[in-house]
Amino acid sequence: MDIITKKKLNILIQLAEADKHFASIERDFIFKIARDRKFPEEEVNDLIRNPQPIDSLGALSLDQKFDYLISSIDLVFVDHNVFESEIIFCKNIAIKLGFKKGIIDYFIENYEKKTPQEIREVAINEYS
Repeated sequence: MDIITKKKLNILIQLAEADKHFASIERDFIFKIARDRKFPEEEVNDLIRNPQPIDSLGALSLDQKFDYLISSIDLVFVDHNVFESEIIFCKNIAIKLGFKKGIIDYFIENYEKKTPQEIREVAINEYS
């Protein structure tokens, strides 16, 4: 089993539910990530029904940590509704990943204004 993908999907599922409305477009986004990583659909459904506690994320590589964060921001924007509860959730995940929580404000302010590579450089140089 791919534990890295499972943890990522678990985080995204909980983020999708942070605003108390798991939109179908958010669900589609999560299932697309699962398909892209060849993660079983039934396991995603199990995670949706029974999200797991978010354990320590410190053992991830820097690339994996950035991937978790950028996917979280993509999910926040996928339904074109950014809720305070989603931002708070993302800030908590950023901290668990070893980033300063201000990274989420930077991501939100620069979403679709900068390339993922530009955002990654600033994230690593200024917020880690």
